[in-house]
Amino acid sequence: MRFFGSVILSGMLLALPASAADSPSDLYVVRQDHWSGEDEQGYRDFVAAIGKSDCASLDACLKSPANPFRDTDRAGYVFQSDCADLPYVLRFYYAWKRGLPFSYVSDVRARGATRDIRYSPGGNAVSARTQVPSGVLSGYAVIEKMRAAVSSATYRLHPDGDEGDFYSPRIAPGSIAPGTVVYDPAGHVGIVYEVDDGRIRFFDAHTDYSLTSTTYDVRFARDLPSVGAGFKNWRPIRLVGARTQDDGSLHDGHVALAANADIADFSDEQFYGNGARPADSAWKSGIFTLHGEQLDFYDYVRARLAGDTLEFDPVAEIREMVRSNCADLHYRAQAVDLALKAGLQERPQPAHLPENIYGSEGDWEIYSTPSRDARLKTAFKYLRDQVQRFVAMDRRKDPHLVYWGKNLVADLLMVYRDETNRCSVTYIGSDGAPVKLSYEEARARLFAMSFDPYHCAERRWGAREPDELARCRDDAQKQAWYDAEQSLRNRIERSYGVHMGYSLAALVLLPAPAAPDTDVVAYLESQMAESAP
Repeated sequence: MRFFGSVILSGMLLALPASAADSPSDLYVVRQDHWSGEDEQGYRDFVAAIGKSDCASLDACLKSPANPFRDTDRAGYVFQSDCADLPYVLRFYYAWKRGLPFSYVSDVRARGATRDIRYSPGGNAVSARTQVPSGVLSGYAVIEKMRAAVSSATYRLHPDGDEGDFYSPRIAPGSIAPGTVVYDPAGHVGIVYEVDDGRIRFFDAHTDYSLTSTTYDVRFARDLPSVGAGFKNWRPIRLVGARTQDDGSLHDGHVALAANADIADFSDEQFYGNGARPADSAWKSGIFTLHGEQLDFYDYVRARLAGDTLEFDPVAEIREMVRSNCADLHYRAQAVDLALKAGLQERPQPAHLPENIYGSEGDWEIYSTPSRDARLKTAFKYLRDQVQRFVAMDRRKDPHLVYWGKNLVADLLMVYRDETNRCSVTYIGSDGAPVKLSYEEARARLFAMSFDPYHCAERRWGAREPDELARCRDDAQKQAWYDAEQSLRNRIERSYGVHMGYSLAALVLLPAPAAPDTDVVAYLESQMAESAP
């Protein structure tokens, strides 16, 4: 891995050569020795504007009216980012345009043995940090070098450490805000752009460089403190010992990081609860209480960010969740279309799956969809579970439920049908003709949709009817692979530390677990008689 500028490695400060800026106007020049409160608010506003825009890629976002600095960028430059790069690229971009200091973790090592440092079971430790030098490189050069160094492994740090770029914030309004990063230990990263009545909305990037947005929920799992899952805020930094030149720019010196103990809203409660701190090995025993009531983690986050009030309007909740799922179906359509346009379905089926289908590289990482599909299935299952939860809350007169109607089951069924009838997704079949799927048809096909980019469009979308499948040009070998991969399609947990380099012969021997229930209509119809006034 290549480093540049000032790099802290094993406690030593090394000066490494760096290329000159492409143009003086492109130079990254530091003019302030720290990020002020106004700078941090400006960054939050910058992120919020991008998140609320309708841009579909980082490049489109930074060239849109959402970016107040767009006219200062070089014509023709294309900004790119996957999920791990995105927080770093946006944070550095803002620092560049505002003349603020910046440094970043440029290498990590695993704590213990691991197959892939991005999914190390014991987490990682910082082994190198790069300070971006003032007046040496263009901002574009910094972005490219930084992207080469950063990965999701960079986020996999224990919250007790002071050496990372981020710290664990208190779960409170103002601490979880636009610009807060959220890390999924399954190797995905998002950026919060809005907090509204306790709901956290974030956007994220993908290996195809597309951007999507969704709402924070169980799709972002909790995990051992050592792997650093959850919310992260940028650690305050200060440039110390710099020289001030005649034009006011700052050069040399070193970037000092604020320790956790010196950060007002540092808290490890998201890992251990807000009671007595358990041992790391017993982190799951940590409890979350509010006003004397014990809540699960996701309800606790929702309540704290809503001003310590936990209320659910069940009709509004289900409406929003259906809309979110609809958006995710469209995001999936974009990803699958990218693979089809690249022609992977025309290539021979490889003899083995990747070592792990969720954490791979090359064409599989760019064009396959096992992680995206797992999150989509989790969202549909979560919707079904929440519907059942709201019905149970209504029947026991739970004070957290805000509902003034007479028949919740009927009202939920009505809003569900109303919203799902408005949603459809279209894919282009192997014969070039469009195929339109309703929301409910797509839901019914969820566990038949192939994540394998070597399969035809029809199998990517779980076709079941002979007329639709007849368009598919997959040979018998690909048909066999599709059938054998059902055992993997039925799983919604993403297991990154598990060997999955199966041959077809090995894959067919795997048992297929039952697919989870996602059928909201069937559940609500089964409850109609009991809920009749």
